[in-house]
Amino acid sequence: MAESTDLQGVLERFLPAYAAHHGLDARRREVCGHLLGCRTAAMGAVSWRCDACDYQHSGYLACRDRHCPGCQQRASRRWCEREAASVLEAVTYYHVVFTVPHGLNGWASCHPEVLYRSLFAAAWGTVKAFAADPRRLDGEAGMSAVLHTWGQRLERHVHLHCLIPGGALGAEGRWHAARGHYLFPVRALARHYRGRLVSALRAEARAGALAALAPAQIDARLAEVMAAEALVYAKPCLGDHSARVVEYLGRYSHRIAISNARILGVDTEGVRFRYTDRRDGNRPKVACLTGEEFVRRYLLHVLPKGFMRIRHFGFLANRHRRVKLEAIRAALAQPPPAEADTDATADATAHPPCPACRRGHLHVVHLSPRTAQIRGAGKDVAMDTG
Repeated sequence: MAESTDLQGVLERFLPAYAAHHGLDARRREVCGHLLGCRTAAMGAVSWRCDACDYQHSGYLACRDRHCPGCQQRASRRWCEREAASVLEAVTYYHVVFTVPHGLNGWASCHPEVLYRSLFAAAWGTVKAFAADPRRLDGEAGMSAVLHTWGQRLERHVHLHCLIPGGALGAEGRWHAARGHYLFPVRALARHYRGRLVSALRAEARAGALAALAPAQIDARLAEVMAAEALVYAKPCLGDHSARVVEYLGRYSHRIAISNARILGVDTEGVRFRYTDRRDGNRPKVACLTGEEFVRRYLLHVLPKGFMRIRHFGFLANRHRRVKLEAIRAALAQPPPAEADTDATADATAHPPCPACRRGHLHVVHLSPRTAQIRGAGKDVAMDTG
């Protein structure tokens, strides 16, 4: 019998042995339970009927877990639709990546929240300081940042993908546009970021937030980090402006450690999957890991419960985004973005079009008891199907 070549199939085959040998904490048990139950009876069943023809459809619901490769495409699309209204026309956007030094990656095993929040703070603190400098932009920057914790071979590689509009909102209400091919000098940006990251982690250590690490170990590792160059990458987003920026948002917003499309085979030998070798001219290659090693690497990237991996800063911060974007558009003499038809979007989500007659819409006619228990009767059942 052929093995299922997706993440759910990998977990079904290899997770029991991994858990028996290594154990699972409560958070990883929860995530694995969601992924194993996704689009199965464990998530509950629902039936729809078209209001214009006799078409009926039944299926199981998706788990909606952010670690599930099968549930992220729709989430990414909907998120991009919301974020598109914040894109500034005629403004160059920059893709900047802040990487945690390799020597600190292991700290994510014992204190993930501390390391991740320090990374966010150091990256934004760096961009904010450079933008506020009168010799540079002399104003308030904006930044959207997405946390990734993996490399192409599922090893731990903690970094932030940041999308930054090329300019700043000055105190006088004017827009100060960035000049040159890069937003800021990358070497200076990297050194400032390195110092902020080390300072943030030292502050966390003094507050007792790194209790699982010995003080001497912390000091020695942070000294090593300060002695090495930090990794910061930056380039402008080119091409058709609005479409390109939204594409960047979607590319990184809901990506997980590995997609189902990258898994090539699952058998007694282990798991084969595609990856891109960045150190060899971005050549496509195939890796083969034992089943337990694949599961171990995948579970490295389970985020702490409730941790926000997508964050907005500066004039893109949610609490004052609308007001400040209006001020920037006024300074740039740009019209406001077209208002999205939220009623139509909500209706399409609740009542998707009928695939048979293409005239009517599907309505829920039956929920299994398990569905009602998990979701609440009639709540979000249409949008959760695969």
